Amino acid sequence: MYVEDTIAAIGTPVGEGGIGVIRVSGPDAPAIARRIVRRGNENGDFESHRFYYGMVMDPDTADSVDEVMAVLMVSPRSYTREDVLEIQCHGGYLVTRRVLDAVLRCGARLAEPGEFTRRAFLNGRIDLVQAEAVIDVIRSKTEAALSLAQHQREGRLSERLDAVQGSLRHGLALIEAFIDFPEEEVDSATQGEIEARAREALARIDELLDGFDEGRVLREGVSVLIAGKPNVGKSSLLNTLLREKRAIVTSVPGTTRDIIEEVVNVRGLPLRMLDTAGIRETEDIVEQEGVRLTLEKIPQADLILFVLDGSRPYDDDDRMILDALAGRRSIVVVNKSDLPASLCLPGDLEGVRNVPISTATGAGIDDLREAIFDTFIHGHAIDSREYVALSQARHRDALEKARGRIVVFLENLAVGHELEILAVDLRDALDAVGEVTGETTPDDILDMIFQRFCIGK
Repeated sequence: MYVEDTIAAIGTPVGEGGIGVIRVSGPDAPAIARRIVRRGNENGDFESHRFYYGMVMDPDTADSVDEVMAVLMVSPRSYTREDVLEIQCHGGYLVTRRVLDAVLRCGARLAEPGEFTRRAFLNGRIDLVQAEAVIDVIRSKTEAALSLAQHQREGRLSERLDAVQGSLRHGLALIEAFIDFPEEEVDSATQGEIEARAREALARIDELLDGFDEGRVLREGVSVLIAGKPNVGKSSLLNTLLREKRAIVTSVPGTTRDIIEEVVNVRGLPLRMLDTAGIRETEDIVEQEGVRLTLEKIPQADLILFVLDGSRPYDDDDRMILDALAGRRSIVVVNKSDLPASLCLPGDLEGVRNVPISTATGAGIDDLREAIFDTFIHGHAIDSREYVALSQARHRDALEKARGRIVVFLENLAVGHELEILAVDLRDALDAVGEVTGETTPDDILDMIFQRFCIGK
């Protein structure tokens, strides 16, 4: 619920730094600026969007707190569309707290997590999709994830959703026109246009839903588990992909006993790489536990790299691993391509993508990176400004609900149901899309979304 008061928070990370920023938003921001920022010989109001040099003064004792730069941004030309004051002081835990304390003693209250962005949303400067993109921008770990988040923050996904809503509203307006004039009957041309608008919305929703998996993995990353019997080069592969020595590599079988996890960036796709214990029959109790952990992790991984030794024949240990991978998304990695080949792949692996590599020479590693990337991202230029994708399960669920209502609408239209029923179907679809953009999102969902933000954003 929006309350028209004045909020304040530190907008920069806590700790030592060159600059600390205190952000204030609300109707008291201009008065707070006049009260605590002394500007030498300058008096009077602050000119909007102009930086002023001065000193922050304690509002009770008039003692100086810190040397600052301050800017007042008058509504509606601000982040929240309210009067906003930003004070830049020296970075540091104590000095920023003292400046914030001076602001709070002038009548502002401490902002809740995400409250600045929530006010921007409630005041109509951004929609809910753009608001959620702000936190994704902050948390992006790769260039591709950042690009996707920035496109959403700029409103490119919102434009696609606006087009869906436009088609639905057009069809609904045609239906309601005939509801208002019951003596008129819907002619075939009008019915055809109503159906066309619904199918247009359906096609646009399907296009967005088709891109959800790609958007999700760019935003959240994927887990890639390296599996294979001992001494096929699993740890060497992890080190090669990381371009550093992270896992111990020896000629002794069973060196890796526990699961090693590291993050690798492949063309903007964040991969959580899991190097696991070699899977084989063993009497070693510790190694048995490592094998058990590996078998437990296999169903949880988004992709399995099944590493085989190209210089050794396929054997029962390889077969045991293949059985454990049944039904899992996998890439066969044939290592040691620099040695004489002795491996013959079994028929069970026919049709499974395989990539020959050598961790010793680096041959095939770029091909493997491409294969991993192509498994999740299907030929799109994800750094293009035209690339737009859903990336959050909340968006997908709402659009699937909208899609379901449109399908029901088309079925009811085909059998000639009453116009009132058809209108309800389209309104339900519109409401479902509105849950994504924030027009019909319940308050408890809004609370959950903005709680993910840090204080000061």
